[in-house]
Amino acid sequence: MANGLDEMNDEVLEEGRDVNVINKRIPVTVGKGSLVFEIILWVLGILPGLIFLIMKVKAKNYFQQLEQKLQHHASQIDNYMEQRVEVLQNCARLLEKAVDLDKSTFTEIARYRSGSASERDAQRNEVAGEIDSFANNVKIAFENYPDLQSHKEIADAMKQNMYLQREITAARELYNDAINTWNRDIFAWPTKQIVAAKNGYTTRIPFATTFEIKKQARGVFF
Repeated sequence: MANGLDEMNDEVLEEGRDVNVINKRIPVTVGKGSLVFEIILWVLGILPGLIFLIMKVKAKNYFQQLEQKLQHHASQIDNYMEQRVEVLQNCARLLEKAVDLDKSTFTEIARYRSGSASERDAQRNEVAGEIDSFANNVKIAFENYPDLQSHKEIADAMKQNMYLQREITAARELYNDAINTWNRDIFAWPTKQIVAAKNGYTTRIPFATTFEIKKQARGVFF
């Protein structure tokens, strides 16, 4: 049998293709077949019905634990972002450049922690974009004054910024891994999907980079 995808002979997408995260939450639903399935289990006897009921309780507990895991990973991103803001603000003061960071950034960081789960994903992306923009302004100011690059405190602050950015990237990967697990398992029929539909669960939106960062990634650096 021939390969389904032939990298040597099949058509090649030479112009490339950009990939974006779709900002859409898909609700979990089940059809009448799932209801019939549960009824059949009880018709077959009390034991099959009780076993499936226990499985549904375990599935609900699993989703609750997974939500706490998502919260933990999200909190790590928040903490690193707040640390990065403090480092960048300190660096901006050292550079004596009036790089203004909108105070709403901190308001957003506090607000999406206490908001609903459906809102936090989008808000976290927005705040990350503001911080990235702020970091870019500080970097430009830093590069415009080469003599200051030898200043130990400034150099240390920029190193801390790079370290925190790497930590944020790692934390985002853990968060997105958990998001992927959630989005996959809520459609695992029968037990998990039935429980997810009953509780009104939807898919969650993974962390995505900003348009500004994507634009910079396409630029020429050397």
